[in-house]
Parts: sequence; C-alpha cells; structure tokens
Amino acid sequence: MVNDSDESSLMPSWLVVYIKGICMGAADAVPGVSGGTIALIVGIYERLITAVTAITPRRIRAILSAPHPHYRESALAALRTIDIWFLIALGAGILSAIITITRIVHAGIVSYPAITFGFFFGLIAASAWVLRQPLTIDTPAFIVSGQAATALGQSLPVTILAGAVAVSAMILPGISGSLLLVILGQYEYMTGTLSMFVDASVAVLTGGSFAPVIETGTVVVAFVSGAVFGLFSIAHAVRWALERYYEATFAFLVALIVGALRAPVVRVGTRLSSDAGTGWTPSTTALFITAALVGVFVVLLLERAAGIGDVDMRI
Repeated sequence: MVNDSDESSLMPSWLVVYIKGICMGAADAVPGVSGGTIALIVGIYERLITAVTAITPRRIRAILSAPHPHYRESALAALRTIDIWFLIALGAGILSAIITITRIVHAGIVSYPAITFGFFFGLIAASAWVLRQPLTIDTPAFIVSGQAATALGQSLPVTILAGAVAVSAMILPGISGSLLLVILGQYEYMTGTLSMFVDASVAVLTGGSFAPVIETGTVVVAFVSGAVFGLFSIAHAVRWALERYYEATFAFLVALIVGALRAPVVRVGTRLSSDAGTGWTPSTTALFITAALVGVFVVLLLERAAGIGDVDMRI
C-alpha cells in the first residue's frame, strides 16, 4: 500500500490525493475495473469509506450554517469530520479522469466496437472470477442484468437511478460503477452524452450556441443528482447489507457481474449490424477474443497487486 504521508515530502499531499483520484476515475470509467480496487491499491480505501459515511444530513446542516458566526465552529468541525479537502482533491482527480477516459471509450465504441466491447468482456469476466463465490447464474440477478438494458430505455428518471446505483460501487472493491451502468443499459448513452456536453461547453467559449449545453447538461445534472442521492442512500444500504447479510449480498453482486457478460456480446452484434451491416465474422470474433484476453490480463494484474480475491468486504 502507498502511504500519503510517505509521499508528502516529495509533493503536496493534495496533489498526491488528486493523482490517486485520477487513477480511481480512470478505473471507474471502464466497465469491469473498480475504483474501489484502485483505492485499495493506492492505500486510501479506508479513508475514503470513513469520509463518505461521515457525510450525514446533520453535518450538512452544520456546514450550511457556516455564514452565521455562532455556528461557524461547528461547521468547521463538520468539514474536518468528513475530511473535506481529501474528498475535494480526490473528487477533482476522479472527475478529470472520467471526462478524459469516457471520451476515448466512446470513440472506441463507435469506431472499434469489437475491440472495445471485447476488452469490456474480458474485464467483466475476470472480475467475476476474482470475486467468485458458490452461486448459480440462473438467479434473479442474472436475469435482471440481462434484461435491464432493453427494459429501461433512456429518460431523466432512469438517468437519476443510474447515477444513484453507480455511485454505490465506490465502496465496493471489485464492483465497477461503469459495469452497473452497462447492466442498466446506460453506459454508452452516458459516455456519449458526457462527451457531447464537454464539446458543447467548449464551443460556447468560442461563440457557439448555448442550446446543446442545456440539452446535454440536463442529463449530466440528472446523473449527478442521482449520484448525490445514492451517496446518502444506496451506498449506505449496500454497506448495511454487507455488514448483516454478507454472503447473500455478495452473491447477488457477483451474479450481476456474471449477467453483465451478455451486454458486450449483444452490443457488438448490434453495432456491427447497424453500422456495417455485416454481423459477426471470423475476424471480428478473433478481435473480440483477443481484446477480452487483454482485459482479463489487466484485472488479474490488479488482483495480484491488491489481493482483491482475499479481501473480506465486511465493512
């Protein structure tokens, strides 16, 4: 594990945390690789869990009361309790990486679907193997994960739900927020929308129309709102379930990962049919399998570095 204090002599501690946030964000942007896994590897997992679960309505009220001199001390105490500067630096790093990586991933989905989704397939398959538990894949979790992509569609309520569910993965090593978006059928939609939002925002600075910013920004705000809600509800609910019903909860989560293996295969077929009108071919299959093996290799390297398979996630 890397210790922040050991690195602080070489660079400011906030910069160390920011860089670790970039690593987490890069992982969170790719289905099958968990930001929680990276948090374990770089030695900030416990600090992250402590900070996130310290955010309560009472402390938020105390912080919002800061302008009043009488409550200023209690507001500062609340900010210290939730480790605010750590969360700001880490969040900035995560956001920076997500904006960058999702653009690359979306371009890969559009231009090289077999390679991109094959890589996702390998990441997801290896994650399921690393976190394997005695279970069968004919569970409700497997069925739901296979059907959600077509059942939910895209709308603001679904986007809010997706944000709430995805943020819950932040406290789970091995469970990827982007993977949960794949299961919900929202990953490709959200990466594309985020890329368009960034492009539209940059275009405004050079005299472009503000309308595309509002259109795509509405979706981004809905997703972030869901994430904030999830931070205070679903993430804590998952933590509660793992503390009290560890085996059943963990089995359900792993079943979701196994079920998500269907999504990359289906998406490649859909992309090839709609864009090229060809469908699966021997060369496409070979590219898919090769990319999947690379994905497996990446996850196994991370597992070896963090020992995720040996981590007891009772938190």
